[in-house]
Amino acid sequence: MTETKRPRRSTEGGYARGEETRLRIIQAAIELFGEHGFVAASTRDIAAKAGVNAPALQYYFENKEGVYRACAEHLADEVWSKFEPVVQRSAATLETADDDASLIEAFIELQDVMMDKALQAPSAPALKLFFVREQGGQEPQIATDIIQERVRRPLNKVATRIIAKICGTAPDNPLATVRLIALHGQFSLFQMAPRSMLTLLGWSSLDAEKIAFVKQTVFSNSRALLQMWATERAATGAAAHCAADDKPEGASPRRKKAAPRGTARG
Repeated sequence: MTETKRPRRSTEGGYARGEETRLRIIQAAIELFGEHGFVAASTRDIAAKAGVNAPALQYYFENKEGVYRACAEHLADEVWSKFEPVVQRSAATLETADDDASLIEAFIELQDVMMDKALQAPSAPALKLFFVREQGGQEPQIATDIIQERVRRPLNKVATRIIAKICGTAPDNPLATVRLIALHGQFSLFQMAPRSMLTLLGWSSLDAEKIAFVKQTVFSNSRALLQMWATERAATGAAAHCAADDKPEGASPRRKKAAPRGTARG
């Protein structure tokens, strides 16, 4: 994947100032892309909001597509910094633990970090709008590609592997993926349609106490489902083992009796 071009600076001080300017442009662009969308947000408006002249955008990013790519890369790196530690711990649990309790708690820890992101309002509303527009499919595909590759794919990969191990299926089995979607669907509407969820609950906002209540409810549901799937796996394995034990020793599949030579077979 081609990275956004970053011009070289001749001195350390110049490089630091350049990075500060570059970040200021990215932050301004995230706001305007979120508020107005990629098409409506002009490079002139982005430059004005960032407090730079219009040629500065071309110097740092070449064009508006380059600015948009840089925004996606910045946000992906920022989100991944929160997810990476728990993803690494979950991957380690997959390699070292075989008991269902450890696997279930590894999944709950992943879900905890995801719910923090979904339920806690961002400091800038436009940041949330940036992701909503990106997921809506109306913005350039490059943002989805970057966020998918750097955040969503590694996060979903380890979560799906945990579910597959608990259920006794292969990680690429659609059953594991559908069950992952079902577990995450418990809180996704709080992120995608927060006003509807608050109205349904009769809440004016999500404060810390309400967030804790929602999280504990979801965790309880997830544990119950994961434990049920683990029990189903164990029962299926036990049934298969009993069937093998009930087979007479030395028995072999019954073969169809051969017809006498010269006799037509129907």
